[in-house]
Amino acid sequence: MVNEEQTVDKKNTFLKDLIPYVVIVVVVVLIRSFIITPVQVEGSSMYSTLNDGEILLLKKYDKKYERFDVVVFNYNDSRLIKRIIGLPGDNVEYLDNKLYINGSYIKEPFLKNNQQTADFKLEELGYKKIPNNYYFVLGDNRTNSTDSRVIGLVSSTYIKGKTDFAIFPFNQFGNFNK
Repeated sequence: MVNEEQTVDKKNTFLKDLIPYVVIVVVVVLIRSFIITPVQVEGSSMYSTLNDGEILLLKKYDKKYERFDVVVFNYNDSRLIKRIIGLPGDNVEYLDNKLYINGSYIKEPFLKNNQQTADFKLEELGYKKIPNNYYFVLGDNRTNSTDSRVIGLVSSTYIKGKTDFAIFPFNQFGNFNK
């Protein structure tokens, strides 16, 4: 017959053994919620930089967005991955397949395979300059991308974070913005 003291000891041992697992689960949940989480590319709008099915690490903690950062944001109950082209205060224009920011030509070294960008002016969205806390985003596959030309400017409140690191497939492992 097991006495009451042995039962209490077993419960205490069980709880002591359980604590490290609880701590691990809490740490993982906190990391995924606030620091870094995986995100999967869906579709071809970021081709040839990113391919459908690639898994990236999303940095949720880094909220300082710069031109050409790749960001993930919510749009109509889905998550989109695009590149920031225009920052708050910018005037954006594409003319003859060239990007002009505030009237100055800006090279886009990440565009490959002769990606074409149709002529576009920020004024088509009803703005002379991008307002504070908004961004103009485009997919790298300019002919097949639902981006700011269609959905308008993206508020910083919808941006979940930025990414520049692929973890799968393994032959794509590493910083894709180099």
